[in-house]
Amino acid sequence: MSNINRRDFIKMSGAAAAIGTFGYSPFVIGGASKKVVIVGGGIGGATAAKYIRMVDASIEVTLIEANKDYHTCFMSNEVLHGRRDIESIRFGYSGLEAHGVKVVHDWVSNIDAKAQKVTTKGGKSFSFDRCIVSPGIDFKWETIGGYNADVAETIPHAWKAGPQTATLRKQLESMKNGGTVIIAPPPNPFRCPPGPYERVSLIADYLKNHKPKSKIIVLDPKDKFSKFGLFTAAWKKYYGYGTDNSMIEWVSGAKGGKVESIDARTRTVQATIESFKADVLNVIPAQKAGKIAFSAGLVDDSGWCPVDQMTFESALLPNVHVIGDASISSPMPKSGYAANSQAKVCAAAVVALLNEINPPQPSYVNTCYSIVAPGDGISVAMVYRNVDGKIEAVKGSGGLTPADASMEVRAREEAYAHSWFNNITYDVFG
Repeated sequence: MSNINRRDFIKMSGAAAAIGTFGYSPFVIGGASKKVVIVGGGIGGATAAKYIRMVDASIEVTLIEANKDYHTCFMSNEVLHGRRDIESIRFGYSGLEAHGVKVVHDWVSNIDAKAQKVTTKGGKSFSFDRCIVSPGIDFKWETIGGYNADVAETIPHAWKAGPQTATLRKQLESMKNGGTVIIAPPPNPFRCPPGPYERVSLIADYLKNHKPKSKIIVLDPKDKFSKFGLFTAAWKKYYGYGTDNSMIEWVSGAKGGKVESIDARTRTVQATIESFKADVLNVIPAQKAGKIAFSAGLVDDSGWCPVDQMTFESALLPNVHVIGDASISSPMPKSGYAANSQAKVCAAAVVALLNEINPPQPSYVNTCYSIVAPGDGISVAMVYRNVDGKIEAVKGSGGLTPADASMEVRAREEAYAHSWFNNITYDVFG
């Protein structure tokens, strides 16, 4: 690596591939100190912090995150199933500190792009040459009557993993045999498109083995969802979907599945056509960019953040970049893997811009694994490139698990899912 300088690195196409080539040893470029402040320590923000330091150790990187621990949303459905302990999806920031990242646990109250300064609720101020914002998601509570952040403490969405994941798991454990679980997925676009349906699958497996007289009703505003054929085929195979004895009933938007309001006291859901009574109620509201994106002026009328898809620099504020779920980066989905990939592209771009070099031509990748039953996994994958400033999928680069895949292949997919989890969490936090 001693023969590779900063310019060689930055000229490489695809930040993830380039950094992967060089491994994990940081190298110092030198020169005047430059400052990057990163707001949000989820997958996107943590990855960007680590990789900037790996590429150019002369850059001072400060990561501001309110929470001292981060719980991954991916694999949290296994916690609901009981296969995985919640501690296994919890990660701290000591690994980033070992890379020289300054980690500050505080709430960001303001991002001043003109003054190039980030202020926290704790009264601290941090100047920056470049700022990266990875704010994640917030919820459109107003779209469901009777539902708000306070109600969500007892009627959990569990779409930000952590305490609500544990609450929902306890509710499933406490539910009587013969009870009804209602899951209400959100409308598009939202974090982790296959996630609600993996959740349905794993909760169904738990009920099948522990409370077999129970059922799940899925009230969905959509008429189709990610990996639709693979999920519904698995539901038929394992849970009797489509028969009179099905453990899962999926009510599409066309059939009145859109949730309009809830009564938290009685756990009653009013959908478009009729009402439903639940023993355990899991409502996932419509989504938008995280709060700081709104207060900072990074959001357009869509509720998400428009960006230059080459560098993820905000289209609204100079010297501020937005990555992860909050960014408008279609056709990439809002997923943990996508955030990780975008963060690496953004990290390479920021290093280039700070060193007055043209950012590299980026490539991006996303893979999403879903477990439909123990020993049975499915996946979707895609590679993306940037054409004329826009992200587009590379034809023939990815695809779905074949519908006729053998059980050996499906078991391998599950093993890949667990291996991917270990690898990406080490890549981000290790």
